[in-house]
Amino acid sequence: MPYTEAWAIQRQVQEAVIAKEAESTLLMVEHDPVYTLGRRRNAAENLIDVGQVPVVEVERGGDVTFHGPGQLVVYPILRLEESWKDLHRVMRALEEAAIQTCSDFGIQAGRDDRNTGAWVNGKKICAIGIGCRKWVTWHGMALNVCTDLSFFQRIQPCGMNADLVTSMAQVLPAAPSWNRVQTQLLLRLQEVFHDLQENSP
Repeated sequence: MPYTEAWAIQRQVQEAVIAKEAESTLLMVEHDPVYTLGRRRNAAENLIDVGQVPVVEVERGGDVTFHGPGQLVVYPILRLEESWKDLHRVMRALEEAAIQTCSDFGIQAGRDDRNTGAWVNGKKICAIGIGCRKWVTWHGMALNVCTDLSFFQRIQPCGMNADLVTSMAQVLPAAPSWNRVQTQLLLRLQEVFHDLQENSP
């Protein structure tokens, strides 16, 4: 789905969740190629040679990143309650879901003390950037499954060297099953947000 279409759906769902006309919702999508700019100052300076690929400014935190085919993008639109009213906790939960999903495929991923996301051997395999309005989140995470990493060479992703990005296909002998990755990530997200589900009205 084109990024702008998914972005519009996110906004509609978020408004419904804020108004308590809908429950917390998880959107999973694969995008056409696009670069997105977060709220970090001077993020546009990290665009190098994007060519004909669209660039979209968005409300999430962070810098510039790429979304495209072979990348599983997840938008958790969550009504945060009680102890979950902590965006750092939400980001750590997203990181944990990515780390555990990688583990399900034999990939040892972890955290970086200075940067968000999931990392494998010093390279980012999953980018995370969220926004929040009236304690309802949107935007989310992007796991590189079999992404064409050459798109990252046209930017400085999150202000870093593009060589510091990897994918599951690059780490493993062969690309994993897309459907299986999608299923495992959904299960891991359910696990890490279990308390939030229990506390929902």
